[in-house]
Amino acid sequence: MDLKNAQLDVDQWIKNHGVRYFNELTNMAQLTEEVGEVARIIARRYGEQSEKPSDQAKDLGEELADVVFVVLCLANQCGIDLQSSFDKKLAYKTQRDHDRHQNNDKLKQ
Repeated sequence: MDLKNAQLDVDQWIKNHGVRYFNELTNMAQLTEEVGEVARIIARRYGEQSEKPSDQAKDLGEELADVVFVVLCLANQCGIDLQSSFDKKLAYKTQRDHDRHQNNDKLKQ
């Protein structure tokens, strides 16, 4: 996914369908809510909790997409070029973690 174009797509959607962005605090609350929905599905589907019939129809991909959408909204509102930030973070993590993960015996199991 190209984050720069995704940010532009979200901005265009907000302008055409959403009237305006919710304020940053509202979007932060929405992000927390969406992450909670992802956590609920994962806890029940992949964890030790039983999955309720009402949860079985929920689409994890759609819930993850909700998280991405709100993150893109927040990036737009805060003037962040998420593609640039992501590229920098990936380069940093690659340098910092390559040997650490390669040498981690816990990951070799």
